[in-house]
Amino acid sequence: MDTAALIRWLQQAMTRNDVSKDKRIIRFQNGSEYRRFLHKLKQNASSSTVLKAVRPLPIIQGITCMLGADERLPEGLSGRTWMEKDCRISVSPSSQKAPAIENGIPWGVQQIKAPLVWGVTTGHRVKVGVIDTGVDFNHPDLRHSLLRGINLLNRSKMPYDDNGHGTHIAGTIAAANQMQGMIGVAPRAIIAPVKAFDHNGSAFVSDIILGIEWCVRNGIDVINMSFGMKTRSKALLGAVTNAYNSGVIIVASSGNDGKLRSVDYPARYPQTISVGATNRLRRVAPFSNRGPYIDIYAPGDKIMSAWLRGNYNEMSGTSMATSHVSGAIALLLSLRPGLTPGDIKAIMKRSMQPLRSSKTRRSVGELDVLRMLQAAERM
Repeated sequence: MDTAALIRWLQQAMTRNDVSKDKRIIRFQNGSEYRRFLHKLKQNASSSTVLKAVRPLPIIQGITCMLGADERLPEGLSGRTWMEKDCRISVSPSSQKAPAIENGIPWGVQQIKAPLVWGVTTGHRVKVGVIDTGVDFNHPDLRHSLLRGINLLNRSKMPYDDNGHGTHIAGTIAAANQMQGMIGVAPRAIIAPVKAFDHNGSAFVSDIILGIEWCVRNGIDVINMSFGMKTRSKALLGAVTNAYNSGVIIVASSGNDGKLRSVDYPARYPQTISVGATNRLRRVAPFSNRGPYIDIYAPGDKIMSAWLRGNYNEMSGTSMATSHVSGAIALLLSLRPGLTPGDIKAIMKRSMQPLRSSKTRRSVGELDVLRMLQAAERM
């Protein structure tokens, strides 16, 4: 590949001021070409403006940068490099209201039977990466459950939550305040907050890719992805596949469109565990996507969990269901640390409780932690 030609094209495309610009992801066919490109970019003094504006994405052998909306790769470069729009992605929108605090074990944690296995496993030392809006580090229910994590929007700052969604997810997974607060599914698991989403709950695909890479590099066991988008991204699929091949389990929310055969990305990728939401009656919640792309259902309707400034909030969405599944996997991995992502998906599918609905396929059911651990013993 003509690396110099690519750098020249980028210089011209990035310095044009007469066009509207979009964030783009450019991927390279192989690692050696990608590394050569970055090396030449650093060597070339005249490309310093390009270097400052390019953000490397090593896990997919790619970069992200701002380019004209109509810009196309030169003919000589296509085939060995690919370009796609760096789309915006949102934490799955969820309805919410502030509840009266119900101290102790939330109904969803009870429904999946997590308390019945705490005598055997509490998720001790299993690391769960929550790629989200950050976390409230001062929340009394989360204080003892947190790693430092990373803030991808501002590397010099801690991943503090300025939205609330990430704190809510972290609470369901690993809150541990039995006396005055709430208890999550895996109270001895450790949350690694990865702040990729801003205060509006919005991120770019490239931020998610950097978050996945951070998790793989830092030995994270499970990644919780309570967000989704409608468009397919080959770059995001590349990052998810790399994580899967590294042994990291990815749990993703299916989306809140109430559709029968539609699931958001990245939950639609087979390398993830795709989660739909149920209610207290153990029926699929009306807002939840459903159908053949869903791997498992879990409680997601009117879920109480931690919130900003030490508070609590009730939220509904497949985001909430996803956090129950991530916590359950932490319970399982604490007992059986050698299980692969494929093993865990198979165990979950074998041990689900049938749903209370004649319309749902019998092969898909609700998370049951007790049955899950029993199925794992038989492997």
